[in-house]
Amino acid sequence: MDASPRKSARLTAAAAVRHERLRSHRLSAPAATVAEAARHMLATQSQEFWGGRWALAARTRGRTTVRDVDAAYGRGEIVRTWTMRGTIHTIPSADVAWVLSLTAERQRRQAAAVHRAEGIDADEADRAEILARAALGGGNRLTRKEMFEVWEQGGVSTSRQRGYHLLVALSLRTVLCQGPVVPREGGPTREQYWVLADEWITDAATPADPLAEFFIRYIASHGLAGARDFAWWTGLPLGVSRNAAEQASDRLVMVADEPEPQYVVAGAAPRRSPAAPDVVALPPFEEYYLSYVDRTVPCAPEFLSAIGPSMNGIVRPILVARGEAVGVWTHSVAVGRHADAPVPELFTPGAATAEEVAAALDRYRDFITA
Repeated sequence: MDASPRKSARLTAAAAVRHERLRSHRLSAPAATVAEAARHMLATQSQEFWGGRWALAARTRGRTTVRDVDAAYGRGEIVRTWTMRGTIHTIPSADVAWVLSLTAERQRRQAAAVHRAEGIDADEADRAEILARAALGGGNRLTRKEMFEVWEQGGVSTSRQRGYHLLVALSLRTVLCQGPVVPREGGPTREQYWVLADEWITDAATPADPLAEFFIRYIASHGLAGARDFAWWTGLPLGVSRNAAEQASDRLVMVADEPEPQYVVAGAAPRRSPAAPDVVALPPFEEYYLSYVDRTVPCAPEFLSAIGPSMNGIVRPILVARGEAVGVWTHSVAVGRHADAPVPELFTPGAATAEEVAAALDRYRDFITA
């Protein structure tokens, strides 16, 4: 039997999924504000600080600059912290505590071996917390370097990777988070101030069923997707993830059940915008690409290795045309170089026009140089 009809059906199905996910990710249905985009996404990967900010700007209507995103951090609408999988995300301030109530203990267990190797036990973390609370109380804020100096002066070593792991440990305790940006002369900032979470976050909310809410918010921002995707994204066990889907079932619509249930959220979806571009330049560690078990939906298998994750864990910025990853791009945010033109590299000539690629990269360049 000729295999081409089956291949055509698979391609059609993948295109339909991409079409739906573009809307879920607010790439074809952008949000009105940075804060609204962040609320919709719940947790946006932000290992690269510039990349996390661009991910939100790319999902926001109209001209949105790095200054606009930084202002949302400064107002306390969003923060950065280690929400899941030991990975740092941008998350609405209101959602930090309840998300960590589901993910923090698993992250602590995963970090236990590193803590033993670094000589960080509960007593050491307690000492670091006491010092941090004393230094940051009353609305104070410190850079990473200043926080390390406080610990060193208080007898808590930050040598090797101890300082970093203490920051993570206290963030998982919901003691610390990264709030306002630190100004940087001559280029976009690479750093945020450390603040006390219970002072900085004034609008914390707790859903009636946090696990169900977690699944709903993931599907709203990433659907079509299923429990296996949610398990990968959150780092929670598959059994817990399937339970989350069950608990949220009254707010979901099952769109497909092979090879396992795939969902969208019940009710009205974000309205697609005719002004949304067909080709977008998206950041490293992009949610649209990374947040699924099967990444061959947004990207042809032969190009996955060009994007990553690579051996060192890097996931490159991507060019997406009509929902499909068609290339990568590079750019530096170093002082004096952030105004340079980004450099595209298409996987297949003709996957997007030169004009479409240029417009996508110009939008990013306008964002980062504002």
